[in-house]
Amino acid sequence: MATPGRSSGNVDRSRPMRADARRNFDRLIVAAREAFTEHGPEASLDDIARRAGVGPGTLYRHFPARLALLEAVYRDDITRLSDRARELLAEKPIEEALGTWMLEQVEYVLYRRALAATLKTALDRDSETMAYCKTTMREAADAMLVRAKEAGLVRPEVTGSDLLRLGHAIGYASEYAPEDAERMLSYMLDGLRPRPR
Repeated sequence: MATPGRSSGNVDRSRPMRADARRNFDRLIVAAREAFTEHGPEASLDDIARRAGVGPGTLYRHFPARLALLEAVYRDDITRLSDRARELLAEKPIEEALGTWMLEQVEYVLYRRALAATLKTALDRDSETMAYCKTTMREAADAMLVRAKEAGLVRPEVTGSDLLRLGHAIGYASEYAPEDAERMLSYMLDGLRPRPR
């Protein structure tokens, strides 16, 4: 579910929405994610409204500019990735949790690269959306690292920022050979292990 907050499209989500408005908002996010994945950031807004089962007026009431919709999808994706880290930590042994979460991050980079690139070009690096996404992912990575270090899977000097940058690097490196991503990720995770004394 998208996180409330003011976007650069001047969409004010600081006040709670009515249940029907919330349903429409959530349907638009799902439809936009599908359309952006299929057609890139320039996907038709009218098509997104049709996919969501709402009229164009409803879309523009929630998102008065394309950038506001792109931001909302991006924030929702980042929230989901962050929540997923905590779910995996609660459900699986740390080695499996770390490997699964890192693979999901790499897959996100592979399939949402155009969306992220568009936002990074359009938004100030200090914008609320970029700050939210950076902080949210860093907190998730830090939570994963605490457990991984306790289990002896990761060197003590590795930071959350390191983990995220390595995941992005593998995502970019796998752009033309996504089938190699999991193999390369396994090399990276082996490289993070503490060196024998």
